[in-house]
Amino acid sequence: MTRQKILVIYYSQTGQLKRIADVITGPLQQQANIVYEEIIPVQPFPFPWNKQEFFDTMPETVLGRPRGIQPLKVDPDTPFDLVILAFQPWFLSPSQPVAAFLQSQEAARLLKGRNVITLIGARNMWLNALETVKKYLYQLGACLVGNIALVDTAPNLVSVITIVRWQFKGKKEATRFLPPAGVQEKDIQAAARFAVPIREALQRGNYQQVHQQLLALDAVTLKPNLVLLENRGMKAFRFWSAYISAKGGPGAPERQPRLFMYRTLLLLGIIALSPLTAISSMITLRLKRNKLQEEVAYFKGVSLR
Repeated sequence: MTRQKILVIYYSQTGQLKRIADVITGPLQQQANIVYEEIIPVQPFPFPWNKQEFFDTMPETVLGRPRGIQPLKVDPDTPFDLVILAFQPWFLSPSQPVAAFLQSQEAARLLKGRNVITLIGARNMWLNALETVKKYLYQLGACLVGNIALVDTAPNLVSVITIVRWQFKGKKEATRFLPPAGVQEKDIQAAARFAVPIREALQRGNYQQVHQQLLALDAVTLKPNLVLLENRGMKAFRFWSAYISAKGGPGAPERQPRLFMYRTLLLLGIIALSPLTAISSMITLRLKRNKLQEEVAYFKGVSLR
């Protein structure tokens, strides 16, 4: 019997996303040949981040103008049975290395006609990033058959504090008052359950039911208020990305004053406006509950409207 071929293509600054992919694909090793392909930027992004460079990365990330990446090691004409695309959201958009890959000719050859499962590791907001990835996959002629989204389950403001500490100081571990940053270890280990429907789809050669089976295993959990928060956040990011980039590219001195304004208002907004946003979200949830439930159902799926 011919062994199935799976490609896991990923970009992971901290290694967390790669670990999640390892846990999910580990049970599939006996059935399939699994090839890992890391997306490597020509000019690496730092970790921990320098604060100025982190915020200066926002405009091009949101506008879909990523830095270049190195050529892939894998032959883009290899006929993989399944591709697992593992990515992180940056500023509610796919990370620049993943966006660069999806814009490349290699992706056009590699993903055309292929079944794809997206794997997301995020703080808690990933909806708009997945929408962008869906559009890329549609343009490339790929077939998105499933999505898995693992998030930090800590309360929103707590996860903001822990992720900032991890991003800028490299400290992921728990403190006396705070949990570890990122996706919790128990959730990473439990992700092995997602291998079961993937294995069954590989055996059948049919992926039509795999996403519904993944959903039954809680591969995607989504609170309605996150739909509201992301939509508001994305509008702000689009405005600021256009406003900042109008003064030049990454690192341009002319755009630094505008970048400083954006950075200051963002931090003030997170601290001062979060309570007001929570209250307004509660009101909107009551007034537009049915519409939001429709949005939740859509974002939990893999179709593109």
